[in-house]
Amino acid sequence: MESESESGAAADTPPLETLSFHGDEEIIEVVELDPGPPDPDDLAQEMEDVDFEEEEEEEEGNEEGWVLEPQEGVVGSMEGPDDSEVTFALHSASVFCVSLDPKTNTLAVTGGEDDKAFVWRLSDGELLFECAGHKDSVTCAGFSHDSTLVATGDMSGLLKVWQVDTKEEVWSFEAGDLEWMEWHPRAPVLLAGTADGNTWMWKVPNGDCKTFQGPNCPATCGRVLPDGKRAVVGYEDGTIRIWDLKQGSPIHVLKGTEGHQGPLTCVATNQDGSLILTGSVDCQAQLVSATTGKVVGVFRPETVASQPNVGEGEESESNSVESLGFCSVMPLAAVGYLDGTLAIYDLSTQTLRHQCQHQSGIVQLLWEAGTAVVYTCSLDGIVRLWDARTGRLLTDYRGHTAEILDFALSKDASLVVTTSGDHKAKVFCVQRPDR
Repeated sequence: MESESESGAAADTPPLETLSFHGDEEIIEVVELDPGPPDPDDLAQEMEDVDFEEEEEEEEGNEEGWVLEPQEGVVGSMEGPDDSEVTFALHSASVFCVSLDPKTNTLAVTGGEDDKAFVWRLSDGELLFECAGHKDSVTCAGFSHDSTLVATGDMSGLLKVWQVDTKEEVWSFEAGDLEWMEWHPRAPVLLAGTADGNTWMWKVPNGDCKTFQGPNCPATCGRVLPDGKRAVVGYEDGTIRIWDLKQGSPIHVLKGTEGHQGPLTCVATNQDGSLILTGSVDCQAQLVSATTGKVVGVFRPETVASQPNVGEGEESESNSVESLGFCSVMPLAAVGYLDGTLAIYDLSTQTLRHQCQHQSGIVQLLWEAGTAVVYTCSLDGIVRLWDARTGRLLTDYRGHTAEILDFALSKDASLVVTTSGDHKAKVFCVQRPDR
C-alpha cells in the first residue's frame, strides 16, 4: 500500500484515515439543484440576446443538442422505429458511458469518444454544462452519492470533478491509464483502477489519496461493497482482491485455481454485501463469499464455449462474460455473455434456470429494484426487459442506429437512458402492463 497526496494540498488537510465510512454519522449539505423561478430582469436580458434571424438555421440541430421527436432520414444499419422520448445529440462521436444523479434521477452525465462529457437534463435534454478539459475519450462518468459532485475520467487517466450547482471544476488528478472509476456509496470519496495495477482512492475535493497496489497488470474492474469499508477489485491476470479501505491492505486474495483463468471483465455485489459475483473472458462467473473470500459457486452455461486464444478475424467465435448482477427480491443472478446469451441462475440450488438468447452480444445488464425484471442492452441497439422468473421477454425499446455501449435505469424504473455508437444518448419511458 502506498500513500500519496495531490500536489498543492494544504499542509493542515486532515488525513483520509479520519474519514468516517459510516454514512449515518455524516452531516451532508443538501444542495438544491433547482435554482427556482427566474428573475424577470434575467428573462428580459436573455430575450435581448436571442438572434431571431438565425432561428431557421438552428432549427434542424439546435445548440441544446436534443430532439423530442423521432428524426427522419437517419441513415444507419439499424433504421426503424424510435421509441425514445428524448435524444441528446451534442456528442460528435460514440458515447461510451452514462450515469444518473442518485438523489433526484433528473440529471444525466455522458462521456464519449469525442473527448467530451456533458451534464444534461433528462426531461428535455437541456444541456446544463460541459465537463471540459479532457484530451482523450471519456470512458467513465458518475455523480457522488448526494448528487452534489460529478466526476469524469478519460482513457489517459485524467480525472476531473465538478460541483453540480456552481458548474465549477473543484478537483483534478492525473493517474495512469484508466480502467474504471466509482464513487463511494456514502462519502465524497472517489475510487479508480488503472492499467498499472493500482487502485486509487481520493477524498474530494481536498485530494487526500491512498493507493492499493495490486499485481503488475491492469486493475480491470472494481466495486465498493455496500458497507463502504471494503472494495473488491478484479485484475487482468485473473486474480481478485478484497481490500480494507481504511487499512489499505488486502483482506482476501483469490488467485490460481481460486481465481479466473483470464482477465476479469465485471464484478457485482448483492444488497447486503455478503456475496460477490465476478465475470471474466474465461466465460465463468464466480460466486464469492465476501466474508471468507472463498469461491462458493461457479456458473457457466453448458452451451457456452470459451475461446480465449481467438485470433484477429475470428472475433465472432469468441465469448466472455460482459455483465452480471443480483436480483434484490429473489435468490437469482443474471449473467450476460458476448455471444448474446442471458443466463439466469438460481443461487439457492446453483443451477441454470433460464437462458434467453439475443441476436447479438450483451453489453450490460441491470436488475430493476424490488422486482425480478432484468434489463439488457446489446450490440444490436435494442434494450430488452426480461422476466427472470419465466425467462420471457416482456418488451423491447428501439431507436439507436448503432450498438448500445452503456445504459442506466432510474430508481423507480420509469426511465432507461442509453448511449450508443451512433453519437446519441436516448431517454426511453418504460411502460409495462404487468406493473
